[in-house]
Amino acid sequence: MKLKIFLSLIMIAFSTSFAFASFPVQRTVPASENTQLSAPAKKQDQKEVYAPVVATEKSQGIALVLALLLGIVAAHRWYLGTPWPINVIFILTLGGLGIWWLIDIIRICTGDLGPVNGRYKDSFF
Repeated sequence: MKLKIFLSLIMIAFSTSFAFASFPVQRTVPASENTQLSAPAKKQDQKEVYAPVVATEKSQGIALVLALLLGIVAAHRWYLGTPWPINVIFILTLGGLGIWWLIDIIRICTGDLGPVNGRYKDSFF
């Protein structure tokens, strides 16, 4: 019993220490005539650079293989980028007792079930 409590406390300690991520964020405030910025104003030659949103290409063949081999644990849905709550429901219901899983296989074959933020590659694999 003491071992279980000790291991639980260690797991909680490690899970909370890695829960926060930080990265540098550069914030810009639009300057109006009536407000003064505390930081120095941006120079004219500096430009804001935004990362382009790139549509990812996923393989329809890999999605089909994942659905056939690991479909009961929603591997194909994780690969295609389906939101995690739907994937968890898929896993808890065992793929809708196999019916939802079978429908997903048919939808992948026809190309109806595609990647969320992208499209399928031109080749099957």
